Amino acid sequence: MSKYKKDFPIFKNLPKLVYLDSTASSLKPKAVIRKSTEYYEHYSANIFRGVYKISEKATIEFEKTRKLVADFINADFDEIIFTRNTTESLNLLAYSLILGQLKQGDEIVTSIMEHHANFVPWQQLAPKKKLKLKVIDIDDQGYLKDLNQVITKKTKVLTLTHVSNVLGTINPVKSIVKLAKKKNPKIIIIIDAAQSAPHMKLDVKDLGCDFLAFSAHKMLGPTGIGVLWGKKELLTKLMPFNYGGEMI
Repeated sequence: MSKYKKDFPIFKNLPKLVYLDSTASSLKPKAVIRKSTEYYEHYSANIFRGVYKISEKATIEFEKTRKLVADFINADFDEIIFTRNTTESLNLLAYSLILGQLKQGDEIVTSIMEHHANFVPWQQLAPKKKLKLKVIDIDDQGYLKDLNQVITKKTKVLTLTHVSNVLGTINPVKSIVKLAKKKNPKIIIIIDAAQSAPHMKLDVKDLGCDFLAFSAHKMLGPTGIGVLWGKKELLTKLMPFNYGGEMI
């Protein structure tokens, strides 16, 4: 067994396994499994709400994770929101922006190469506010085309994948952001980084986007954890997506 496989306990139980589906979900190394087990065995308690020792420990560990994630993408600590996955992060934005901030006639622009998580929510919700959904096509090489024509002064949201989960195309996010902001300085730019976060160094301040989403389970992390990053001034304007605990 290779030294890399030794990091993944699944290969002890399935020594003949050849796993080629990491773009959908990666395998979990011992360090991640141990840390998850540590929580359940040593400080399995609700975060934030308890004033007893193991609850306080759980809260500390939770916030340490937020700091690690913020550092990972060069964001501020209080700009990190934990969700279930990229899909929930993008749905949160679609619901909050469409139902809370956009008005009839506004344009939303996405592309034909998007994962369904960054296409269907906009497609389904846009008609509720009589918004116009525009889709950027791709050329024969798998790159976006006619951005300058599709994005207009009426475009209020531009939501794109960083790396296509089907084509492997790497979109030049930084230059796209500059083009879009030149067209409309107030445009909100959302980046689906589910496929880029596991493989590329991300710096949200350098990219210039307004929101960015990715999932832990695609990058050796636990299943059921997603990240939504957003600029603080924009996060405070979002309409609540889930109502309930810790709100009252």
